[in-house]
Amino acid sequence: MGLADDQPAAGGGCHGGQELSKAAARSAGNDAVMDRLEADYPKGPHDQPQSMCPAFGSLRVGLRMRRTATILSGSACCVYGLTFTSHFYGAKRSVGYVPFDSETLVTGKLFEDIVEAVHAMADPAKYDAIVVTNLCVPTASGVPLQMLPKEINGVRIVGIDVPGFGVPTHAEAKDVLSGAMLAYARQEASVGPVLAPRDGIKDKPTVTLVGEMFPADPVVIGNMLEPMGLAAGPTVPVREWRELYAALDCAAVAAIHPFYTSAFREFQAAGRTIVGSAPVGLEGTDAWLTAIGESCGVAAAKTDISRNAMRGAITAMLSENRIDGRITLSGYEGSELLVGRLLVELGADLRYVGTACPKTPYSAADAEWLEAQGVTVQFRASLEQDLAAFEEFDPDLAIGTTPVVQKAKERATPALYFTNLISARPLMGPAGTASLPSVISTAIANKDRFVKMQDFFEGVGQGDTAGIWQDTPKDHSGYRAKYAKSVAKSRNAVDNGESVGC
Repeated sequence: MGLADDQPAAGGGCHGGQELSKAAARSAGNDAVMDRLEADYPKGPHDQPQSMCPAFGSLRVGLRMRRTATILSGSACCVYGLTFTSHFYGAKRSVGYVPFDSETLVTGKLFEDIVEAVHAMADPAKYDAIVVTNLCVPTASGVPLQMLPKEINGVRIVGIDVPGFGVPTHAEAKDVLSGAMLAYARQEASVGPVLAPRDGIKDKPTVTLVGEMFPADPVVIGNMLEPMGLAAGPTVPVREWRELYAALDCAAVAAIHPFYTSAFREFQAAGRTIVGSAPVGLEGTDAWLTAIGESCGVAAAKTDISRNAMRGAITAMLSENRIDGRITLSGYEGSELLVGRLLVELGADLRYVGTACPKTPYSAADAEWLEAQGVTVQFRASLEQDLAAFEEFDPDLAIGTTPVVQKAKERATPALYFTNLISARPLMGPAGTASLPSVISTAIANKDRFVKMQDFFEGVGQGDTAGIWQDTPKDHSGYRAKYAKSVAKSRNAVDNGESVGC
C-alpha cells in the first residue's frame, strides 16, 4: 500500500510487475475477471496513476454500510495497511482476514478457508451481506470467489476482485463493489418483493445520485428537483443494502461522478437513463436541470421554474464571491472536472485540470466545456504530468495530491490538498458557488508567508545536505547509481520469469 505502480518488486501480485501479475491471473483461470476489469477500467497512456491501494476505496464503501461485514483475502502486509481505513473513517468494526501461505495458496486450501470463514460469519441477526475481497495475490493465483455460495442463512455473499494490477484507482474500486451489489440486488428485485428503504418510499419519481458527495449536496439537489415534481433518491455508494432497490427503482440516474462504469451498466440493464455532469455553477446547473427534465419526461414549463430559480440564486452568489488568481488543479477522487467548472465561473484563471480517473461518456460534456474555456484537461493524469503543469503555468495556487502540494510549497507557492480541503465541501448549486472562494482566496493570500519561510530556511540545503553542518556530507550519487542498476537487474529477473516468489 502506498507503492507507486511503476515500482515492481519480486513475485506476482502487488509486489510484482503488472504484466506478470495479469498473465499469472489469466493462467490461473481468471480470464473473465481480467477481461471485465480491463474493459471497465482502461489504463490509457499511462500504466496507472500513483495513488493508494485501490482496495482502500471498496473497503471504505463496505465499512460505511449498515449490517455489512468485510473479509479481506491478500498478503498480510496489504491487509495490515488497509485496516488503517477502518480506523481513519471511524468505522468501529472489525475487518475479517483469511491468512494464507504458499501451500494453502497453491493447493486451493485458501479458498476452502475463505468458505469456512464466510460460513462462520454468516449470522442473519447481525448481517445483511458479507463482502469478500481478493487483493492482488489471490487474484493473480486464481482464487475463485465467484464459486462462493450466493447466500448463507439468508446472508448475501458478495465476492469481488480488486487487484492493484487491474483496478487503477481507489475511486474506481468503489464502483467495483457498488456494481457487484447492484447486480445482486437487481436479480433479487426481478424474482420477488424486496424491502423498502428505511425512510419509506418517496411519493415522487426519484433521481438516483451516483458518487460520494458532501452531505449537503443531495439535499441541495433535492431542493432543485422539487419544483419539477421529482425527488433526490438514494446516493450510490449506498449506506444500507435495502437502499440498492430504491436506487434501481428511479426515473433517471445522475452520474455526478462519471467513472462508475460497472454501476451504470446495472442501471442500464434495469432500463434507466444515465445523465452526465452535475448541477455545478451557472451553466452546469442549467444544462443539468434541462437534461434531467428531458430524461424524466418533465414538462418544460416545470423545469423552467427550477432553472430560473437557480439562475437567479447562482448569479447572485457569483456576483458576491470571486476568485482572483492562476490555479492548477489535480486529484484522484473523480470530481476534479466539476470543481474546475466552478473555479472558472468564479473568475479563477484555471490553466490545468488533471484527474487520475478515465474519460467516460459522462465526463465528456465537462471536459468539452473546460477545454472551450482554454483549460488543459488530462485524464489518467500521472504525477509527472501534474508536476509538469505546475512548472509550466507557475500558478498562484496549486490544488492537488500530496506530492503536488509538497512540490508547490517547496517553491513557496500556496497549495491545497484536493481530497480534504476542496472535494470535502459542498459543490452543487448556490451552496457550491459560495463554498470555495474563501478557502481559495485565503490560501492565495498566504504567498508572503511562504516566501518568508523560504527566505528563513535559505542555505540549509536540500535532500542529503539539509541541515546545519560543520562538514557538508559527501556526495554518494555514484553508489546510488550502482545500487539502482542492481535493483533494475533484480526486477528484470522477476519480469522475465527467472525469479518467482513474493
